[in-house]
Amino acid sequence: MHDLIIIGSGPSGLTASIYASRYKINHIVIGEIPGGLASEAHKICNWPGEIEISGPNLMNKIKTSAEKLGAEIQIDKIINITKQENSFLLKTSESKEYQTKTILIAMGTKPRKLDIDSEKQFLGRGVSYCATCDGPFFKEKIVAVLGGGNSAMTAALYLADLAKQVYIIYRGESLKGETVWIDQIKNNNKITTIYNTKVIDFVGNTKLEKVKLDNKFNDSDEIVLDGVFIEIGSEPDLELVKDLNIETENGHIKIKPDGSTSLDGIFASGDITNGSNHFRQIITAASEGAIASNSIHRYLSLKK
Repeated sequence: MHDLIIIGSGPSGLTASIYASRYKINHIVIGEIPGGLASEAHKICNWPGEIEISGPNLMNKIKTSAEKLGAEIQIDKIINITKQENSFLLKTSESKEYQTKTILIAMGTKPRKLDIDSEKQFLGRGVSYCATCDGPFFKEKIVAVLGGGNSAMTAALYLADLAKQVYIIYRGESLKGETVWIDQIKNNNKITTIYNTKVIDFVGNTKLEKVKLDNKFNDSDEIVLDGVFIEIGSEPDLELVKDLNIETENGHIKIKPDGSTSLDGIFASGDITNGSNHFRQIITAASEGAIASNSIHRYLSLKK
């Protein structure tokens, strides 16, 4: 029987683990990706104490801190949570079972998809959701980034260091995000931004060869490409908790200021929640994880 199981090994879950260790809470962290989606970020320039750092390096630092304080991190996927009388039973995809008094849900989000029929067909054959992971395969090739926010812009800037030509294809009229990234995009002669346009189909034989657009660009509704990186945001995956009937708000787990949810004994933190004024940043995810561990410490103390 554990006092706490943290589901998710991103910034929120790992920070929660750091505080849980300091509170001497008997806990483990279970997550699919060490570092979560933050570990896929090419460049992070808004983490205190770091002028500029890559996502993998930052998350490795946080993970190392958690481990040095005694965190046990399991790479696995929780597939079922069952509420018992005074505890919860968790089952994993590796056929393991865990019992715990409390749960912290810190699973973050998953990449949002276009929901085009051919999207899945070309996944790994020209279509990607991670520029940091797959960008090196497109050295001196022609690629496109779909999206107009910070993640799309930083992906495009990273790819511009590798590829011959980078297109940003965005359905909006102007890029949305931090001014520093917008300025760099405009001043990079390898990057061309196509506004008010959406990709409606991926075309190719064994691999991606071109995309179809819903608008004309250079007198054509097609662009020949070697690769496409989809950066249109992310969304929580609530499949795991839907049977627990936890209260949600706009597709996110609804939390109180202390990180607790509508179900006694279950807390949530990070991008999967409606917290932090919907400002989804690594620092706010980490902050919510710290707050949740503090609240769980108080909760467990009252239960003794």
